Amino acid sequence: MYTARLFTVAICPAAEPINVEVFVTAFEFALENWPLVAAFFGLIVAYFVVNALAGGKSISVHQVTRSVNQGNALLLDIRDANEFKSGHITGAINIPFGAISARVEELEKHRGKQIILVDKLGQHAGDVAKQLKPLGFDVVRLGGGMSEWTHQSLPVVKK
Repeated sequence: MYTARLFTVAICPAAEPINVEVFVTAFEFALENWPLVAAFFGLIVAYFVVNALAGGKSISVHQVTRSVNQGNALLLDIRDANEFKSGHITGAINIPFGAISARVEELEKHRGKQIILVDKLGQHAGDVAKQLKPLGFDVVRLGGGMSEWTHQSLPVVKK
């Protein structure tokens, strides 16, 4: 077994020295217990994969425009009202993230269509999809949200 010697490294003269022993000890632990470390990282990856799948399929801005132009989809913008007014995709309806469960009946008339969830960066759409899927809605998420839409220089409506 390798025994770490105590020594320090100064990154810059004004900074406190870093004790390298902590890093060496962590590395030794990882080498000696590699099955546990591998299982830990495997569980982390599995957690993110399961959450991504439960939140629904993510589609690109090009797939969104195709679906909306064909009349097969409804755009549901889940950002708050002020963000929605500052710029949204043409034809989108706004039901803020926190009000979805209280206003789900507004979506009943669109049950035959695919619902495309739009948020700011894609962070809340998965949670809303988890709420709507058990109710029988066909739900997908706009990958990257409005940030990706505007990054692609696609048109927005301001009200």
